[in-house]
Amino acid sequence: MDRENSWRIIEQQRRAIAGLLADLTPAEWETPSLCADWRVREVAAHIAVTPDPPSPADLLRTMVRARGDYNRMIDDLTVRHARRPTAELVRQIRDNAASRRLPKLTNYRNILFDTIVHGQDIAIPLGRIIEVDPRAAAAGADTAAASGWPVWDRHRLDGIRLSATDIDWTHGSGSEIRGPILALLLLVTGRTAALDRVAGEGIPRLARQLA
Repeated sequence: MDRENSWRIIEQQRRAIAGLLADLTPAEWETPSLCADWRVREVAAHIAVTPDPPSPADLLRTMVRARGDYNRMIDDLTVRHARRPTAELVRQIRDNAASRRLPKLTNYRNILFDTIVHGQDIAIPLGRIIEVDPRAAAAGADTAAASGWPVWDRHRLDGIRLSATDIDWTHGSGSEIRGPILALLLLVTGRTAALDRVAGEGIPRLARQLA
């Protein structure tokens, strides 16, 4: 998927997420998301802060506190941002939906899958639906599957062949797992909640590697 279409999908997903969040009750904001250790509130904060990142100085201070651990740095930034009022988080996501500003050390391909996946992190536990174009999910899965350190173990998909059932997309070789491309994208990014939406002999192996 090219740059322009990717940014179009990112904007559409941000607007859909903001619309969903605007209707949530206070209790729903505290619901555990599919993203480990984050509630809906933290996921929303992460989406909100992505196009409006902290200053380089703040990033450096946070990285020092995290002792160079990238994931701890992201968690720290997100948890602090999540203390803002929920209406402010919704407004920030909506106001910056069309923004093409990027945090340092990332690109639009990463933002594409990150936005899609975090929308599902919120929607699925709440029993809501955010529609995703299968072509966008496939583009996101390509990028996410090729990603490793510092976010994921690069060996997490070893020995696994992923095959989409709703679009022409495959990745890897070995024991097969078949399912909708959106479910496969969630698996590629470590969301084991998607295992009940796929089939194939590779499920036990992938579950172990994602554990």
